[in-house]
Amino acid sequence: MPVVQPRGLFITVEGGEGVGKSTNIAYLRDYLESHGVDLTVTREPGGTRLGEQLRELLVAQRAEAMDPMAELLIIFAARAQHLSEVIEPALAAGRWVLCDRFTDATYAYQSGGRGLDAARVRRLEQLVQGDLRPDFTLLFDAPVELGMARARERGELDRFEREEVAFFERVRGTYLRLARESSGRFRLIDAGQPLEAVREQLHSVSRELLDCWGVRH
Repeated sequence: MPVVQPRGLFITVEGGEGVGKSTNIAYLRDYLESHGVDLTVTREPGGTRLGEQLRELLVAQRAEAMDPMAELLIIFAARAQHLSEVIEPALAAGRWVLCDRFTDATYAYQSGGRGLDAARVRRLEQLVQGDLRPDFTLLFDAPVELGMARARERGELDRFEREEVAFFERVRGTYLRLARESSGRFRLIDAGQPLEAVREQLHSVSRELLDCWGVRH
């Protein structure tokens, strides 16, 4: 009988601007790899050559306004390539995938922030992903004003980061609603605390992930 390769774990990391996703993804990557996890780290939009080119279209400042539906379709085009080229092969090979944003971000930004009907997102989600959904989602949450202050400290803002505060309040509200509705999948990280306290929360979640999948630590 052929040995069936167990499917890998699909972990997504979500949150608004300035919540520290990049820094803490690097910390989580190092922690999991130090415990022997075979890990693929990627991001959305992006993760592939085509996806990164589409990302540039999305974040670059431009003279003309981008129609919200055009924005949504570009995001799912990048996601389709990402799934076929990176995420699905890694999971099938038994590797864990750690992805900086996924479809929850589309609900938060394009539906919550832009006001597109969530039913449109759901239709594209099913068309592009089929039944694939994250196993765990870490939501880094912080007050909008704090997050935007941190984002401004990083340097020049991209097209999304230049949105008004009300936009990001809607994004945050959508993320928190999704976390309540899918509490079994989401783990909420209070990213408004000092880095050491955030790391303590992340360490606890990391141990939970390892325990759930029988990895010794």
